Amino acid sequence: MKKIGFLSFGHWTPSSQSQAQTASDVLLQSIDLAVEAERLGVDGAYFRVHHFARQLASPFPLLAAIGARTKKIEIGTGVIDMRYENPHYMAEDAGSADLIAGGRLQLGISRGSPEQVIDGWRHFGYHPVEGETDADLARRHTETFLELLNGKGFAQPNPRPMFSNPPGLLRLEPHSEGLRDRIWWGAGTNATAVWAAKLGMNLQSSTLKFDETGEPFHVQQAAQIRAFRAAWKEAGHTRTPRVSVSRSIFALVDDRDRAYFGRGEQEGDQFGYIDGPRRAVFGRSYAAEPDVLVEQLKDDEAIAEADTLLLTVPNQLGVAYNVHVLEAILTTVAPALSWR
Repeated sequence: MKKIGFLSFGHWTPSSQSQAQTASDVLLQSIDLAVEAERLGVDGAYFRVHHFARQLASPFPLLAAIGARTKKIEIGTGVIDMRYENPHYMAEDAGSADLIAGGRLQLGISRGSPEQVIDGWRHFGYHPVEGETDADLARRHTETFLELLNGKGFAQPNPRPMFSNPPGLLRLEPHSEGLRDRIWWGAGTNATAVWAAKLGMNLQSSTLKFDETGEPFHVQQAAQIRAFRAAWKEAGHTRTPRVSVSRSIFALVDDRDRAYFGRGEQEGDQFGYIDGPRRAVFGRSYAAEPDVLVEQLKDDEAIAEADTLLLTVPNQLGVAYNVHVLEAILTTVAPALSWR
């Protein structure tokens, strides 16, 4: 059994080819897709966060809106770039959205991906201190954010406040109990997966990671997951961590699917460079008839290791088609693989 969610990049394009032509379109359609996904029995609705792009950017209004329209589905991100975040303000936003959703937020955070602009986080007012890299900046913000989510008081109260205070040091409000255990780190290397485990964060592993052995993507990703779990055990955490992997998987069950994704050639991993001199490995996409998909997915070691699978969806093709994509996986593929 696996939890199965969708992951939307939230693209919008002012083109007749796109069902999401404006920012308003993609926000409202994201809410509608989450509602429909819950109806189907999908376990999670997750969204990418990118700044300076025609994509979803500020996640908490969207997460709160989905939380108010749904009852059961997990609502998350994959991932929020912590270089851009004020940890204190983020803790308040996250607490509010989680309370609206009844404790269903699953927040994926990370150092982020290559950007649309040069050092975009500087425009938000954040700078690495001397000797830090931008990745160090993200991890520093993350550690502060995690500490704030613990809900311990740290601020000295005003002796003459406008409103009466509880005794002792004050914490940020609103505080959502349990959210600290529902923070995930998007790791691009084995080392950052181990770091996340030591801090007690769950693991999100995407459709790419930095190449560390030259092996196929799913083999390297499975090794990353095992390293994460070993570090978690060594750290002595008492709860069981969660691990998600993302995949592009399309069951070709009608002519629309074949027109969009039935190109016929065999997909494979790709190796390349996305951010400086380090080589990355990009996982393959899966698009085939359901019985073929089942046989292909049986060999994916990382999916086997994970408890949660996030299916990337082509959001610009519209809500109705994406509901069809998700339903096809749930009904024609998941049962045959014992995911359902």
